[in-house]
Amino acid sequence: MNDKTETETGTRISTLLRTAAGRAVPVVRGIRDDQLGAPTPCAAYDVHALADHLFQVVVNFQALAAKRDADFGAAPEHLTGEWRERFAQETARLVAAWDAPGAEEGTSGAMGLPARTVGSMVLGDLTVHAWDLARATGLPYEPDAALVGVLLAEFGALAPTARRMGVFGDPVAVAPDAAPFDVLLALTGRDPGWTPRP
Repeated sequence: MNDKTETETGTRISTLLRTAAGRAVPVVRGIRDDQLGAPTPCAAYDVHALADHLFQVVVNFQALAAKRDADFGAAPEHLTGEWRERFAQETARLVAAWDAPGAEEGTSGAMGLPARTVGSMVLGDLTVHAWDLARATGLPYEPDAALVGVLLAEFGALAPTARRMGVFGDPVAVAPDAAPFDVLLALTGRDPGWTPRP
C-alpha cells in the first residue's frame, strides 16, 4: 500500500520530472537535422550543442540521484544514430532514478547540495532548455503551470549562486503582470520574447 498522500506524491521530483519529460521529449523528437546549426536563446549554444548538453544533463543527473559523482567536464557527443529515441529512453531512466527510495534525501553532487535542490536543477534544465530548443526550431511548447511554480520558488533561491557560477545570465526585465513562465525565463537571463533572426 502506498502511504504517500496525493499532495506529497505530486511534489516529488520524480513526478515533476515525468511531467517535464512529457513536454520536452516531443520537442527533441521534432528537431530536424537541418535545424541543428540554428541559434538558440542561449547565445553560446546552437541547437546541436544545446541538445547535446541537455542529453548530458539527463544522463549525469541519473548518477547524482544515486549519490554518485557526475562528470560535466567531458565534452559530450550524444547526437549520433537514433539519438532522439535514446534521449527519450534516458529521460525515462532519469525519472526512475529520482523515483528510487532515498533519491531526495541527504546531499548529492560535488557541492554537497541538498538532494532535492539538485533534483530541481535538472527539472529546471529539462523545462527551460526544452523552451530554448522549441523557440529555436519553431516547435510548440507549453510548460506545466504547477511545475513552473515549483521552479520559481527553487530558482529564486538558487539564482545568486547560479549567476556567480555562470549558469544563469543577468536577469531580464519583464512587465509586472508577466506570465509566471516568462518570469522564470527572465530569472535565468533569457528574453521571453526571443525569436530567431531571419
